[in-house]
Amino acid sequence: MNERRIVVVGGGLAGLTAALECADAGVSVTLLESRSRLGGATFSVRRNGYWLDNGQHVALRCCTSYRAFLRRLGVDHLLDVQPRLRIPVLAPDGTRADLERSASLPAPLHLTATLLRYRHLGLGERLAACRAALALRSLDPDDPRLDRETFGSWLRRHGQSDRAIAGLWNLIALPTLNLSAESASLALAVKVFRTGLLDESDACDIAVPTVPLQLLHAEPAAAALAARGARVETEAAVEAIERDGGELRVRLRDREEAADAVIVAVPHDAVAELLPAGVVDPQAIAGLGLSPIVNLHLHYDRAVLAEPFAAGVGTPVQWLFDRTASSGIGHGQLVSISISGADGELGLSRAALRERYVPALEELLPATRAAELLDFSVTRQPHATFRGAPGTRALRPGTRTGVDGLYLAGAWTDTGWPATMEGAVRSGLAAARAVLAETPARGRRERLERAA
Repeated sequence: MNERRIVVVGGGLAGLTAALECADAGVSVTLLESRSRLGGATFSVRRNGYWLDNGQHVALRCCTSYRAFLRRLGVDHLLDVQPRLRIPVLAPDGTRADLERSASLPAPLHLTATLLRYRHLGLGERLAACRAALALRSLDPDDPRLDRETFGSWLRRHGQSDRAIAGLWNLIALPTLNLSAESASLALAVKVFRTGLLDESDACDIAVPTVPLQLLHAEPAAAALAARGARVETEAAVEAIERDGGELRVRLRDREEAADAVIVAVPHDAVAELLPAGVVDPQAIAGLGLSPIVNLHLHYDRAVLAEPFAAGVGTPVQWLFDRTASSGIGHGQLVSISISGADGELGLSRAALRERYVPALEELLPATRAAELLDFSVTRQPHATFRGAPGTRALRPGTRTGVDGLYLAGAWTDTGWPATMEGAVRSGLAAARAVLAETPARGRRERLERAA
C-alpha cells in the first residue's frame, strides 16, 4: 500500500465506488458515513419479518458502469437482466399492450413494430411517435440549447398528443428522470432515450435486483473494502472539511482525520455546509431542487400479478413490481408500486394513499379483488433526486474543485446522466481516477514542497 491517504465522505453508490476504486489501487482509504448503514439512497429495511427496499431500483443493459460495479462485488448474478425488452402496459379498462424490442432488427428499427402495435394510442398517434423517436435520435444531449426547453414542449412541437405523452413517453421519462415530460429538461430526456432506447438495440433491456438492496450493494461493498484493507465507519458524521497547509482535515464531532485527498460523495442538499467557502455556489446547489419518490408495498395473501413488473396508463399506478422472492415473504405476494415525481403523493397520509391506490390496483389487476390485503406499507424519499428541469446542466458541478485534493462525487454532479445508479457510479469512478492521477504520495509531496 502506498502512502496516499484518501478519505471518502458518504457511503452511497458514488462513495462506495470511489472508495473501492482507490482501495483497488493500493492507497489508504477511509470511508465515513453519517448514517448507521451503507447504501445511500438504495437501502433495505426489515418489516414484519421480511425485507422492504426503500424504493424500486432498476437498471438497463446500457448501465455498463453500474453493472461493472456489481461484477467487482461478485453479485452481478443477482441482477436479473431481461434477454429482450418487454414491458406489459396495463389500462383500467383491461387493455394490455406489450412494449418489446425486436430480437433481429438494428436500432432504431428494433422498436418500430411495437410502436405501431401499441394499443393504448390511435394509429395516427403511433405513426407520430415513430417520427418523434427518429427526430429524438438526431439530437445531441450535450447541446446546451436542449437544456433550455422541457421535453414536453419538444414532444408537442413534434406532433405528440396529451394522450401520447401520458401513455407512452412518460412511461420512460418518469422513472428515469423522476419528472414528467412536462417538467423535465429536454437534454436529460435525450440522454435517456438515446442511450437507453434508440442508439443500441439491446440497451433497453431491463434489469431488476433479485435480492434486497442491502445484499446487492451495502454488504458486498463493505466486504470488498474490508478485504482491500479500507476502513469503513458508519455513524461518523462529518461536520466540515478544511485545508490546512499541505493536507486536508476532515472534522468530525470528536476528532479530525488528516488526508492527502478527500472525495465528498454526499447528497447535493447537504454538500455546501461541509465544504470550505467558495468551493460550491450555494445558490446553484439550491437551484438543483428536489424531486421525491414514494413507494407503496402491498402484501396479498395470494398471487395477483403474473408478471415480474408492469406499467400502467390512465391510472395513478405508474409501475408495479413483484418483490415476493427478494423480500423473503413466506406466503402470498408482495407487490410494490413505484411513484416517481411524487410531489402530490409525498404529503398524503398512509390511509389516503391506501384509499387511492388499492382501488386503482384492483382496476389493473382484477385478481386483487378476491385477495386479502395483509399489509400496506409506504416508503417515502423526499430528497430522492435533484430536479432535472431546464437549466440543470449549468448548475451541476464537475468532479474537481478549486481546492487541491478536494473532489466531488454523486449522481447530482455533472455526469451527463440523470440522477440514476449509473450516474452515481460514474461519478465515483471519475472522482477516484482524478484523485489517483493528481494526488502524489506523501513522501513525494513533501519533496515537491521542499523543492518549491
